Amino acid sequence: MSKVCQITGIKYQNGNHVSHSKRRVKRRFLPNIAKKKFFIPEENRWVTLKVTSAGLRLIDKIGISAALRRAEAKGYLDY
Repeated sequence: MSKVCQITGIKYQNGNHVSHSKRRVKRRFLPNIAKKKFFIPEENRWVTLKVTSAGLRLIDKIGISAALRRAEAKGYLDY
């Protein structure tokens, strides 16, 4: 499963795990991604998306249809 949000485009970040002795080892910071089903009333169908918590808040704020249009325009969405 790809760790990329289909609404906001958020993906993993690289960084360092720093121990108590300040020894640095590379690690990945993964986004908080969940699979969620949404109903699109204009098309009268359900769609399953991988979204982050920020993506869920965006969908609550502007609506699923507007969020999908914005994601398609930016190239984040791949049905």
